[in-house]
Amino acid sequence: MRPHVDQRHERVLELVRERGSLRVAELAAELGVSAVTLRRDVETLAAGGRLRRLHGAVVWPGEYADGAAPATGGRLPDRAEGAVIGMIVPTTVSIFTDIVGGAREAVAAHGGRLVLGVSGYVDTEDSVQAEHLIAGGAQGLLVAPSWFGGVPAHGQEKWLTECGVPVVLVERSAPPGNPAADLDRVRTDRAHGAAVAVGHFADLGHRRITAVLQEGPHAAQISAGFQAAVRARGLEVHQGAPAVRAHGDYDTSVDHLVEAVRAHGVTAALVHSDEDAIVLVPRLQAHGVRVPDDLALISYDDQVAALADVPLTAVAPPKRSVGEHATGILLRRIAERAGRLTPGPRQHLDLLPELRIRTSCGARPPATDAS
Repeated sequence: MRPHVDQRHERVLELVRERGSLRVAELAAELGVSAVTLRRDVETLAAGGRLRRLHGAVVWPGEYADGAAPATGGRLPDRAEGAVIGMIVPTTVSIFTDIVGGAREAVAAHGGRLVLGVSGYVDTEDSVQAEHLIAGGAQGLLVAPSWFGGVPAHGQEKWLTECGVPVVLVERSAPPGNPAADLDRVRTDRAHGAAVAVGHFADLGHRRITAVLQEGPHAAQISAGFQAAVRARGLEVHQGAPAVRAHGDYDTSVDHLVEAVRAHGVTAALVHSDEDAIVLVPRLQAHGVRVPDDLALISYDDQVAALADVPLTAVAPPKRSVGEHATGILLRRIAERAGRLTPGPRQHLDLLPELRIRTSCGARPPATDAS
């Protein structure tokens, strides 16, 4: 075996040992190798008993023995298998495609079944879907409520605290003092992701930056992280940034960015989301602003950023991991309610996104190992 392959195998073992489990795709990205190469490495290590493969993930030997659940802090008894989990999301596209996928795989790993409800971003539909799922046998709920600002307003959380089954919030939170703040939750630390993007701009030498964000549940977190990082890095921000725009208001976003570049010397911008960034790039070019020559650009979400004509550097939330960890917590709560585990403390779990470097910032992305 070639020395660099040995080193890569040791790094794989180190990462999995530290974290307990990792998805194959995430591990490949972190190591900067192709998925094919990583799968070959995993097969070799698994054949030697040094790792285990489970539903597209790599786990440390024994990590899931006897029904252990990820992120629960304890093992689930065998009778946790066969649980019916309800999940309510506002949509099955965008980030929720992978979040639902992660939850489904985690439930299946315990022999259970995930049943999906979709609210369509209509807040009154959340409780209707929950009632239907519970009546159908759901023993607990994973819920991403249709809270426009990402937090409850005007009693929107009331049904959650009265639904009669364990609930874990997914990509949502409640402020201290709100009854829903007592619920378990798992979400992406979007403020951290914005700060990482700002830090990348600063490291590339950009001093004047801006941001255009899509209004919705994540805008406040991304905005807070952007502003905090700008202050910490001592950067200059275009007046009015971050600008929060209605979905589809591309003309206003283009006007903001063109004016920022031409009149204020802005050289870098964070754009949420991928879809908005992909739409904006050719429109900016039509106004004489080229990406990345005139404006370095980072998108937020990394759903389709790599497929853009100019592949976009992007903040990538750990979407599948959000679903997996939320499911692990919920399975534990169900076991606790049934008296099979001692109740543990509620959890507010924030998972950190990563920055995936491509060409939209003018920096060459890291080379991949095609061996």
